[in-house]
Amino acid sequence: MKDVLTSLGARIDWGNQIIEVDTSQVFSSEISELLTRRMRASNLVLGALLGRFGRVKISYPGGCQIGSRPMNLHLKGLRAMGADIYERFGYITAEARRLSGADIHLDLPSVGATENIMMAAVLAEGVTSIRNAAKEPEIVDLQNFLNKMGAGVKGAGTDTIKIEGVAPEDLGPAVHTVIPDRIEAGTHLVAAAITGGDVTVRNVIPEHLEPLLAKLREAEADIFTGDDWIRLAGAGRVRAVDIKTMPYPGFPSDMQPQMMALLSLAEGTSVITETIFENRFKHVGELRRMGADIKVEGQSAIITGVPKISGAYVEASDLRAGAALVMAALAAEDGTVLENIEHIDRGYEQLETKYNALGARIIRVHD
Repeated sequence: MKDVLTSLGARIDWGNQIIEVDTSQVFSSEISELLTRRMRASNLVLGALLGRFGRVKISYPGGCQIGSRPMNLHLKGLRAMGADIYERFGYITAEARRLSGADIHLDLPSVGATENIMMAAVLAEGVTSIRNAAKEPEIVDLQNFLNKMGAGVKGAGTDTIKIEGVAPEDLGPAVHTVIPDRIEAGTHLVAAAITGGDVTVRNVIPEHLEPLLAKLREAEADIFTGDDWIRLAGAGRVRAVDIKTMPYPGFPSDMQPQMMALLSLAEGTSVITETIFENRFKHVGELRRMGADIKVEGQSAIITGVPKISGAYVEASDLRAGAALVMAALAAEDGTVLENIEHIDRGYEQLETKYNALGARIIRVHD
């Protein structure tokens, strides 16, 4: 994403857990195919650039290949606000002199579509309503950030968000602390559970992880929480549980692969039903290589827990699948070689350093 923004003319200083972005010299509203194919989140500039410049051109985004994640909901919302949109040769071009407020109903509570429409609507003329909006904590955080800049957004965290458009001169710089990454925190908790460790994760918002914590408790892991910390104390093999992924506040699809690794070693048989993405079981074959007993039937995976798994040569197909394989490798007998770790690096900072500090033995090999 840093490369995407700098290609547009933004200046970015990054260090000591602080990112400073200066967009005063942004000169372009087009992003190269090379950049957009590297990361799906690159599509989040669509609404912001259209609102600011009245024109934007991007190619269809890349990222994790976990199923169909079309842009139709994003484009439907922008069209409702008056944008002319052309799709040719893998590129999306959107144009509008000035967007107009609209009443938009999303067919699905898409996080990306909600965010794109919010950012576009900030500079639209009039009031925009997003119905059936995504409710994720990150949506609330985006609202808070936009309002610090001078936007008029309210309702984030509910299924209806209203944005009262402002003039460009009414927006200004802001200082904002982003919320903790609930998926990274959840991954660390699963790592503790699968290894029987006793780990405290700090700088978290426990409420944001409640869907995961409920399942870990059901699996008979010992969970303790404070205002900004969660402790998981491993107590041997966990028990089997059934999981169905759902939009927030349901169980997050982004934690499904990690939980599958954990349940591969549980006592009993678990069923995981994936309702968000239709192709998010690519890690199943790799877990089987390690000795897991998993059968896939449609959108459900049936996991019969085994007492142990073994190390193997495995490949990460996407970000969370890679995290799941790290979880399995931590619990496996013998060593594991994990390839395509660039997927993991997109969502976890220095994962091996953190786990090595807790007693793991992970070596990153550079070709």
